[in-house]
Amino acid sequence: MSVPGEEDGRRAVFGPYAVEREKIREFAAAVGTADPAHTDPAAARALGHPDVLAPPTYLAVLAIRAEGRLLRDLGAPADGAGTIHREERFVHHRPAYAGDELLVTVRLKDASRRAGREVVVLESAFRAADGSPVSTVTSTLLLPDRRGNDDKS
Repeated sequence: MSVPGEEDGRRAVFGPYAVEREKIREFAAAVGTADPAHTDPAAARALGHPDVLAPPTYLAVLAIRAEGRLLRDLGAPADGAGTIHREERFVHHRPAYAGDELLVTVRLKDASRRAGREVVVLESAFRAADGSPVSTVTSTLLLPDRRGNDDKS
């Protein structure tokens, strides 16, 4: 993979992804947050939110799906086997709420090689249905060593 230009297809839009109360509740339980704003619509509304809000790292779940699709389109292993997640950063513009329908634009921001393995930086920019920014998730991944397959570098 090479670092893309704006026109070369190394960017894709996926979605819409529905943000659902039950999925937010499950994620909140999985990460151990007890904040009722993530599970109780009345508690969230009392804080000025339109519905329950997703924990700050919730969009990583949706980013992983979209990133995987772009990586497959670029020739990475279809099942993600052997991929190591090295780093993740979030820039939030507003919380993601139950009821949101989000589109995500994923782009290959950087690519390099380390010890025969490719390191890629993917940027997933989430937008609401009205086009307003919600969050940007930047992931750094170490891809499997493919030298024995189709990559002879």
